[in-house]
Parts: sequence; structure tokens; C-alpha cells
Amino acid sequence: MRVIADLCIIPLGVGLSLSKYVAACEKVIEEAGLKADLHAYGTNVEGEWDLVMGALKRCHEVIHEMGAPRITTTVKLGTRVDRPQTMEDKVRSVQEKLECS
Repeated sequence: MRVIADLCIIPLGVGLSLSKYVAACEKVIEEAGLKADLHAYGTNVEGEWDLVMGALKRCHEVIHEMGAPRITTTVKLGTRVDRPQTMEDKVRSVQEKLECS
């Protein structure tokens, strides 16, 4: 089953700058062969359920290996089985409605 996920992974106890941890997770997602879109407060990820969940687990492992004692993660998931849908499809649908108004 395909899933579109919105991930916000926050290491705790590592100081104020988190960009090196974000970069490490982006690399994990890329290495997993998943489609991703980094945004200001997280990353949208698209792919097969098990691959996305595996990448999320690996992000936690990598961040802990980097020295973070704690991690808090917020995940929003969306699946549909009636038709294929991509992240671009969802955005395009809203943009089309904006153009009509």
C-alpha cells in the first residue's frame, strides 16, 4: 500500500540548531529511494508503507547514533485505495481550485 506521510522529527537535548539532524534524515529518506519534499517544519514523504516506516525508524536510529538522547516525532499519514495519488496531485488539485476562484 502506498502512503503519503508528513514527518516532523525533533531531536531533544542537542541544542538549538537541528539542521544537521534534518540533513541526516533527508539522506536516509533519499537512500531509501523515497520521494520527499522538505518544507519549513518537516518533510513530506511518498512511497510504499513499509519503506516509509522503515525510513522513519532508520531516521530515529541515525539521530540517536549522532548523540541525541531523545527524539519526538509527529507523523500524519494518508492512504487511499480507490486510485493512485501523488503529493503533486494533492497540491495541483488545490491550485486548480484557487485559479477558478
